[in-house]
Amino acid sequence: MGGFFGIASQQDCVFDLFFGIDYHSHLGTRRGGMAVFGEKGFNRAIHNIENSPFRTKFDKDFSEMKGWFGVGCISDYEPQPLMIRSHHGTYAITTVGRINNSDQLLQQLFDGGHSHFMEQSGGEINATELVAALINQKENLIEGIRYALESVDGSLSLILMNQAGLYAARDKYGRTPVVIGRKEDAFCISFENFAYHNLGYSDYKELGPGEIVLVTDKDCVTLSEPGNEMKICTFLWVYYGYPASSYEGMNVEKMRYHCGRKMAMRDDVKPDIVAGVPDSGVPHAIGYANESGIPFSRPFIKYTPTWPRSFMPTIQSKRDLIAKMKLLAVKDLIQDKSMIMIDDSIVRGTQLRETVEFLYQSGATEVHVRPACPPILYGCKYLNFSRSTSDMDLFSRRVIDKLEHGKVTEEILAEYADPESERYEKMVEEMRKEQGFTSLRFNRLDDMLDATGLEKCRLCTYCWNGKE
Repeated sequence: MGGFFGIASQQDCVFDLFFGIDYHSHLGTRRGGMAVFGEKGFNRAIHNIENSPFRTKFDKDFSEMKGWFGVGCISDYEPQPLMIRSHHGTYAITTVGRINNSDQLLQQLFDGGHSHFMEQSGGEINATELVAALINQKENLIEGIRYALESVDGSLSLILMNQAGLYAARDKYGRTPVVIGRKEDAFCISFENFAYHNLGYSDYKELGPGEIVLVTDKDCVTLSEPGNEMKICTFLWVYYGYPASSYEGMNVEKMRYHCGRKMAMRDDVKPDIVAGVPDSGVPHAIGYANESGIPFSRPFIKYTPTWPRSFMPTIQSKRDLIAKMKLLAVKDLIQDKSMIMIDDSIVRGTQLRETVEFLYQSGATEVHVRPACPPILYGCKYLNFSRSTSDMDLFSRRVIDKLEHGKVTEEILAEYADPESERYEKMVEEMRKEQGFTSLRFNRLDDMLDATGLEKCRLCTYCWNGKE
């Protein structure tokens, strides 16, 4: 995943840029970067944030950088923003998304005369550099940005900064958000709309799918009109989005609350308490508790002073260990209690199983698990929300493979995605047994989508049912 932030101001923009980027730290774990343009031209800094948060790594840059325009990012993968010199002039560029057809695009560029790319560790090409190369194929920036959006299979949103201002473009299907904020002497561009509220900006507009704008200190002008078709990622509300965020008019915390209520409407167990796995499971649990009348409780607390998500390890085994170490039991609230435990999802199955074992060891008599979204059957091919490299990393797919003796087709997967089917029930029961839960019931896809308040045709559901 990742997030970006940009500023065009009549005054020095570095204060707003620094804190606007920092407010995206929940979206990435690997690198942070910021670039500015002012009297002395361009200035840029990129740092590794795997072992410490953005603020501590960029404190020196914050005090030294000056500029009217600025752009920056938190990135889970490639270093950015990049500085590019081309026939368009010099510009800085940062992107959010995923490119599935990079090999094909690279070959097209090589065939067209592009000579080389810088290689990252592991042999991969920097995706943002690839996007810049696509933009540079056209005679002007607007045509180039539009060409890049159309060429990428996956998703792509970007901010490009030059001496004229900041060009922002939202993914052609709106899979990730891009919002504009405004105050008296400045405009900003952000992935998360809450990131600018404490900096004095108010909401100005949310870009539509494929929309391209030019932002200066005085105005935000649409250069390419938005398209009609949208497929925004539903998982932004379920897990990735920060509670203060809103997408397409629906606040994350509010959506999670509605999600929990809908789960309670379909449930029939009557435990002593309802609890949520911090952080994203908590609002789901509050909604469930208020609807069901079962008391909400906090049987464990997340310890974040030294282990915030912004610098979680990138190695999955260490991430699992840290996730376990961050949860502290409140045994007085667990001992001899039956409980419903709500988490945002089950991806690999490792962390939630260990959390439930932890509850049993602390004296719980029953643990009924209620994931806030349906079983994840497909790895995301749009946002890199999971570090899984194969669908078989997913717990649900491993169970399906076991039940089907390795003979899994798309038709069979469609049955497992249907909560009314016999195959679905067998899958859920097998997952329950393997995890050691007292009971297991997933949120239904239709209920989860209803909780967003958006038309279902505007929401991406690929990871749950394979439909784009």
